[in-house]
Amino acid sequence: MLPTSPADLLRHPDALLDYLPAGVVVHAADGHIVSANRLAFELLGLSEEQVRAQQASDATLVLLRSDGSAMPHEENPVAIVLRTGQKLCGLVVGVVVEGATSWVLCNAYPEFDEAGKLQQVVVCFTDCTALKQTQLSLEKSDERLRLVLKGSTDAPWDWDLVSGEVYYSERWWNMLGYQSGEGMADSDAWRRLLHPDDDPMIAAYVMELRASRRDAYSLEFRLRHRDGHYVPVLSRGYVLRDEAGKALRISGVNTDLTEQKRTERRIYELAYFDHLTGLPNRRFLLEELEHVLARGRRSKHFSALAYLDLDNFKLLNDTMGHDLGDMLLQQAAQRLRATVRESDQLARLGGDEFVVVLEDLGATPRAAAAEADRTVAKILAALGQPFQLGSVLFKSSASVGITLFDGSGASVEALLKQADLAMYRAKADGRNLARFFDPSMQDAASRRASLEAAMREGLALGQFQLFCQPQFDCRGRLVGAEVLLRWQRDGELVSPAHFIAFAEESGLILPLGEHVLKESCRALARWHRDPTLARLKLAVNVSIHQMRDPDFSGMVAGILDDTAAPAERLCLELTESVFAENMEEITQRMHEIRAQGIYFSLDDFGTGYSSLAYLNRFPLAALKIDRSFVREVGTQPGSAPIVEAIIALGRKLKLEIVAEGVENEDQRNFLVRGGCSSMQGFLLGAPLPMAEFEHVYSAAGIGHA
Repeated sequence: MLPTSPADLLRHPDALLDYLPAGVVVHAADGHIVSANRLAFELLGLSEEQVRAQQASDATLVLLRSDGSAMPHEENPVAIVLRTGQKLCGLVVGVVVEGATSWVLCNAYPEFDEAGKLQQVVVCFTDCTALKQTQLSLEKSDERLRLVLKGSTDAPWDWDLVSGEVYYSERWWNMLGYQSGEGMADSDAWRRLLHPDDDPMIAAYVMELRASRRDAYSLEFRLRHRDGHYVPVLSRGYVLRDEAGKALRISGVNTDLTEQKRTERRIYELAYFDHLTGLPNRRFLLEELEHVLARGRRSKHFSALAYLDLDNFKLLNDTMGHDLGDMLLQQAAQRLRATVRESDQLARLGGDEFVVVLEDLGATPRAAAAEADRTVAKILAALGQPFQLGSVLFKSSASVGITLFDGSGASVEALLKQADLAMYRAKADGRNLARFFDPSMQDAASRRASLEAAMREGLALGQFQLFCQPQFDCRGRLVGAEVLLRWQRDGELVSPAHFIAFAEESGLILPLGEHVLKESCRALARWHRDPTLARLKLAVNVSIHQMRDPDFSGMVAGILDDTAAPAERLCLELTESVFAENMEEITQRMHEIRAQGIYFSLDDFGTGYSSLAYLNRFPLAALKIDRSFVREVGTQPGSAPIVEAIIALGRKLKLEIVAEGVENEDQRNFLVRGGCSSMQGFLLGAPLPMAEFEHVYSAAGIGHA
């Protein structure tokens, strides 16, 4: 029976132990448990019977180290005291009872007899399971945080707003090139490292953040690196507040934005700048022009847009290579930068085209035009100086179109079109010139757009018809014909003189030329079945624009296959403008076509870029004497010798000579006496629609006649 009064407790001190808030176990010198209080039994999972039977010892308990691993017998608190004779304090031990672990804070004390021999060990312990679990949880959280920060480039920091103390992590300093604070790690270090331009912004932001009730923040600023440059950082974190909302501390992490800013800058440059010259590109220009127009509307002042095109740039690229062309563009961009004002906008649209926006030139069109003219004159002078392209000294020039604007009415695209039209006027007037846009240019552009639409519609509706003009030899025998094109428009036949040049300028010459070639080959296929027409050669004019097309030779081969036309009866006529083109490319394409069995004739010989050396390089079968020489035979003293020389040259080179424009007997007789191979003209036969030509000159037609 347990004592129930203080007096009883004093008379029975062992009973007092049952009322202690700690477990107490007494071990004999051999380690067996001699006695234990009630709380010890509960914590250790032992029964009084085990103790009385002296069956329990320290070896019967399953104990754990503080890290959770099994505790060897020699590390048992009792074993340590028995071995050392020294007391042991503050040891955390895990006790496993029926698979569950409890944690106790253990102190062990030795007791000695009068002779100083160790008699027993008293072990006191208190339950600290809740505290241990909290510690383990904190350790896991700390480890998770440590691993997260280790795998992150972010730099933690913390600012105690009450004490003013600031914590900088090691990574915070590393981000700025320091191994540690190096004597700088005081609470104001981060302010001293702020970029001067960011300091006012940060001060205002912190003041606003502390006064508000927001619990999160995010902002960008710059901190000075150890080597002197500034590191862009993004700081993000949270604000700890008391119950009244007062800010107590600000904690967060800094992220280095250097690579992100570099990538953003690279993306911006790729999107808005030309990689070759470093100038703004078309996209940048269009956006900036919108701002210029807005400023013009407010100021009521006039500005100018100048559209520049380098003269003969294609010739440089084709004859000397793209490397020299790129060098020219880069040097031209440098000269333009040095010529215009810093406030002016300069851009490269692509190829050899540049745009300069001259802003705020004057309050009147006259004043603005005079100022723009002066600036453009400087530009022309700068671009007119020779360029040193490696070892090559190249002389170039530019054609410039200018349009004035004050921000009202015109759109950006309209201004670019106006300046482009003016630039083409400058080229047409002789190049190395500047021309201002005027409404008549726009009217001409509208007419061209209308004509292009009409021609496209005419092609779709089959309005372009083939005519044939017969060719005869010196004995009067029919030997061939030339295809001539007419446009049946609004009930009238339109001569090619009114639309071929525009077709070449607009690019319509390619579908138009393909149409003529297809219809001509279909005619040759029909003629092949007629005894008379089958002997004829059919000459078809081919534009130099078609010869430039890389797919032209393949297209010709495809047409021959589709129509089954005899290739040896087809003759493609080229003008001497081919001499101004990329000779190697054109010559190769001509040989590809010649390999298909097709012949070539050089039309209008003597009126263009004639060169005897080129005659030998091209796979030509015939020369055609221009009608201007034939017309002047007998009227101009110098014409007859020229014709005779051409005929003699053709014989020497084993080329056929075809004379066109034969309109009277004197001309015919002169050509026959001179040995001309064949001729054509109104004296011999007028151009006829294809169907009518076939009817008149076929075997059936001639026999009927």
